[in-house]
Amino acid sequence: MVSLINAANSLGLVTKLVRHVFPLVDIELEKWRLYAAEHCCPELAEQALASIENKKFHCQGGSIYSLYNGVNTTSCVRLIVALQTVSDYLDNLCDRAGITDEAAFRQLHLAIYDALEPTAPLHNYYTYYPFKNDGGYLSALVTTCRTEISCLPAYDLVKPFVLHLAKLYSDLQTYKHLDPTIRAPKMFAWATASLEAYPDLAAQEFAAAAGSTLGIFMLCALAATPSLTEATVKQTYTAYFPWISGLHILLDYFIDLREDQENGDLNFITYYQTQAEIQVRLTHFLQQALLNAQNLPDPIFNKTIVRGLLAMYLSDPKTSYSPEKEIKTALLSTGGNYTKFMYALCRLLRQRQLL
Repeated sequence: MVSLINAANSLGLVTKLVRHVFPLVDIELEKWRLYAAEHCCPELAEQALASIENKKFHCQGGSIYSLYNGVNTTSCVRLIVALQTVSDYLDNLCDRAGITDEAAFRQLHLAIYDALEPTAPLHNYYTYYPFKNDGGYLSALVTTCRTEISCLPAYDLVKPFVLHLAKLYSDLQTYKHLDPTIRAPKMFAWATASLEAYPDLAAQEFAAAAGSTLGIFMLCALAATPSLTEATVKQTYTAYFPWISGLHILLDYFIDLREDQENGDLNFITYYQTQAEIQVRLTHFLQQALLNAQNLPDPIFNKTIVRGLLAMYLSDPKTSYSPEKEIKTALLSTGGNYTKFMYALCRLLRQRQLL
């Protein structure tokens, strides 16, 4: 009976996400699309518009945190869409414009820090970047995040953890976009220096966990609770980093593996030696993510996140071929029957072009 109630609550969460939150995401993204189209110079407008068009599902997935208990959904969607749009835009600037300058990447990613530190002065993000005239687009995104954060009663409690995750994210994005001849050594040296605290992780797994924004979103959602305790913050941080965040990005790279290999792009999955090792490590991250989610204050919510990650990524058509298909089947089996149901739901949403 309890499992049926949990499944019903989880399904209700997904239904609200699709019916009520996705339209809010669309409204916010359209606002930023119009801003970029009207104000950015052609080179920056191209990257801004491409990031919105091609990475919409990042905002859709992240917006589930707007349904956390006690959160103002509209305000939280505004925050998540703005922050994720900053992330996706910067990714395009670093990845698509033929630039490989480390100083430029670090300066650009100060926008992530500024978005999450409302009391700090804004930086000039384009100092070392060849194109600079965005008509205030990036600063407007940053300011929107700060405005919404200022309404969170317990943000000071989560801020040290949020800023730490932002630093890890910015470091990773800086290293991973460097010239292919130097990016791997620099990235692995950076990740390896942190592994003493995470003896169960390989360097690429630490890097993967650093590449997720989900921990930031969850901590910001927690900050809407006036009675939040530091113990809950630490417990949530530990659940997300490295397990839930690591699972998120490893799945993202898993579905892009074949495409990245063909294009010579960096992919963390290629650092595993065999298909069996890929399956073992993804399964381990899944099991740890579910175990840690179970111990959080709202286990149904957080386990829905974990199962939703599996369903969203593994429903991508790119997982329909061997050997990805065999690994997908094993992961869905580990996730259980409700994960399989969510997987079927995501496939339906893809068919209807809602995901």
